[in-house]
Amino acid sequence: MADSSGPAAPPEPKGNATYLGFDFGRKNTGVAVGQRITGTASGLETIRSTHPEALWDAISRLVKTWQPTAFVVGVPHPLVESEAKNPLIALIRQFCLDLEVRYQRPVYEMDEALSTRESQSLFYSRRTRKSVPFAAIKDELAAMLILQTWLDHTAPKGSLDA
Repeated sequence: MADSSGPAAPPEPKGNATYLGFDFGRKNTGVAVGQRITGTASGLETIRSTHPEALWDAISRLVKTWQPTAFVVGVPHPLVESEAKNPLIALIRQFCLDLEVRYQRPVYEMDEALSTRESQSLFYSRRTRKSVPFAAIKDELAAMLILQTWLDHTAPKGSLDA
């Protein structure tokens, strides 16, 4: 698994690489897709499942469809260092290891500390359809922000060099 100290540049030389980004949760996991060539990420879906095999079936479907070069997973690093650690961090790190082992692709961690708040702000500022509640798409928006931030920090937009 890639270094979690910050965004790491991917080792692959392809400028047209595709990535899947995840905002992992116990019940809902947001998924986004992004491309190196455009430097942009888009929300795909929220996988709603409490059963691990249903989650992996959905991820396998997305991996088959998008053929990602690597994965980017949000990890909620605390804003203030304290002894109390977020119990979800251990589950997210296990999810990262499982992704890497199952699909034989690198996994990069990205700090997601403010992604939920940021996704709410983005949702209400760009909202075009009043019928879609924030709760329905907040996880895929968070995944999109996680992946977009990682893309912004790892290579210039349109770069063919990884």
